[in-house]
Amino acid sequence: MNRRHLLAALAAAPFASPAAEKKWSVAIIGHTGRGGYGHGLDTMWRAIPATEIVAIADADEKGLAAELKKIGTGKGFADYKAMLAEVRPDIVAIGPREIDQHRDMLLAAIQNGAKGIYIEKPFLRSLAECDEVIAAAEKSGTKIAIAHRNRYHPALPIVGKLIADGVIGRVLEMRGRGKEDPRGGSLDMWVLGSHVMGCALSLAGSAKACTAGVYQNSKPVTKADVKEGAEGIGPLAGDEVHARFEMENGVPFFFDSIKDGRLKKAAYDDPASFGLQIFGNSGVIDLRMDQEPFAWIQTAKEPRRPVLEDKDIAKKVSSHEISGLDLIAAIQENRAPLCDAVQGRQITEMISAVFESHRLNGQRVLLPLQTRVNPLTLL
Repeated sequence: MNRRHLLAALAAAPFASPAAEKKWSVAIIGHTGRGGYGHGLDTMWRAIPATEIVAIADADEKGLAAELKKIGTGKGFADYKAMLAEVRPDIVAIGPREIDQHRDMLLAAIQNGAKGIYIEKPFLRSLAECDEVIAAAEKSGTKIAIAHRNRYHPALPIVGKLIADGVIGRVLEMRGRGKEDPRGGSLDMWVLGSHVMGCALSLAGSAKACTAGVYQNSKPVTKADVKEGAEGIGPLAGDEVHARFEMENGVPFFFDSIKDGRLKKAAYDDPASFGLQIFGNSGVIDLRMDQEPFAWIQTAKEPRRPVLEDKDIAKKVSSHEISGLDLIAAIQENRAPLCDAVQGRQITEMISAVFESHRLNGQRVLLPLQTRVNPLTLL
């Protein structure tokens, strides 16, 4: 990449540590056996000198003991509510991947005066939960950041500028796919497709309408197919999803996921797997979720190349250091984090819209949705 684009990326990323004189107290909520500590939401704070881990909560006794030993600092609690009431930390890290716990954990952190919250994705199970949590956070002034790491990647604003500058010509469409492993379909859309949708939102604005179909064993999903989903998702069905979103900037965004849809021997970063592609009439930008290099470009004038290639940046993204620093900066500057609760709700709304369109036999549905519950419960 050229020097101008590199400088733009560095300017957009919160690499500088916050003022050294301020130590931000961090309390960590995990749950061994029920989603643990997410993807490093406990260890990330050790890379940020301005933070200090003061307490850890885990309802599993052995898990708590192991976590305290691993982290090497902080007081242990079996009950996260008791921890928050006693410690009243500046920042709360909510690690469990099973999201049926998220609402109560978020509200408890907000009610106990947290200035910032960093939470594992997906955000929440329903739009009703999102509405409730966002209203509470807005009232208290709490900043909520979601652990969609790629939303904080310095390559993403570069990609936005390349598109705006017309480097790939007129943008025709965006296409995203989940990881398409044994979780493929609706669960893949929730757990991994949320990463893809977050990046699409950052480049194309909010989704305005959706048309979609959800299938189980190649047949449209019915009420009989709906079961309690894994990872605390709630009611879930479908091993195949096909959706088309109308985005704010007028570019259509397609999302698809099929169970075991990838070649069995394909590399994890194969161009056909977990990612987002932006097609222009004179080039393509390819985003590889959670891989490095994260963003690639190929045009009629040049071969495929990375948009930004920097091992230090890659490490800071994967360890959540950049996103943690952005949350602190958001608190200090009284602004929204780069991936905030509102975007978390937008992603939840896109997922919900897929099920709502399917429930209505593929009808085009407008966003924001009228229904705020999981549409699968209305089949």
